[in-house]
Amino acid sequence: MGSATDVQNLYNLVNRQSQAVLDYATAEGIAFIPWFPIATGDLAQPGSPVAEIAAEVGATPAQVALAWLLHISPVVLPIPGTTSLEHLTENLQAAKLTLSDDEVARLNALA
Repeated sequence: MGSATDVQNLYNLVNRQSQAVLDYATAEGIAFIPWFPIATGDLAQPGSPVAEIAAEVGATPAQVALAWLLHISPVVLPIPGTTSLEHLTENLQAAKLTLSDDEVARLNALA
């Protein structure tokens, strides 16, 4: 009987110190659960890169941050905290958001 394996590390748009771990998890098919996955902070302010992309795609900055995480690797399983059903619904909509290569490149440049 095998054992389930996953990695849980701090990882988001602005903190990518665990990139090597994510790369390894991706190559090995190991689930990677980023904690503090949204972490947009100042990046979500009006005029910021995340806010600009959110406006372009008709989403919230949090949805863009989550969509970016889902885009970068098939093993990423973000679990953002939530305190309401409305917030949960908003977060779930990120899975339906498709970012263009240009938008992903702009978000990648934030690190």
